Amino acid sequence: MNLLTGKEAVARVQGIVLPKFQVHGYAVDLTVRQLFALNPAGRVDFGGGGYIPAGLIPIGVTPRHPEDRYAWWDLTRGSYYVEFNESLELGEDEVALLEPHDRLLRAGASHASVFLRGRAAPVHALLEIGVLSLSIEQNARLSRVLIFRLGPAAESAPRQRAARSANPRRTRRKKSAKK
Repeated sequence: MNLLTGKEAVARVQGIVLPKFQVHGYAVDLTVRQLFALNPAGRVDFGGGGYIPAGLIPIGVTPRHPEDRYAWWDLTRGSYYVEFNESLELGEDEVALLEPHDRLLRAGASHASVFLRGRAAPVHALLEIGVLSLSIEQNARLSRVLIFRLGPAAESAPRQRAARSANPRRTRRKKSAKK
């Protein structure tokens, strides 16, 4: 696997708010579009026939000052669903790792790191807030995405093993019996 540079990775990201601040050496920051509270009832079963996702309830934003360009979400401890402004369009030989931004972690919140493939529109995550309260500004950079290209070695390794085991010249030598 090869890690793409931020300049290479940004070509796979749509909806960037400000590339100057979001594109880094080997990562692209993702920004929050909307936050949702979770309806407390969801259901998961084996076959999927009884599956019911938890409902999403949009959370309104509150301006801090009348002249502010962006408003804020004021959240308490718990789980929230975050939808990002950005979406991803990855090649068949690419995988993306979505991870929480360092500042989000230091502010007392996080989300699971997940791998994404193909098209992710919109990108979303389950945000876990561990502190008593957290304020998040609209378009805040909450997460970071790293994009990897799967190399030929990773793709051909199973074929190489299969070819070695099918090679008729590679047979086990019989141990000669000692006399």
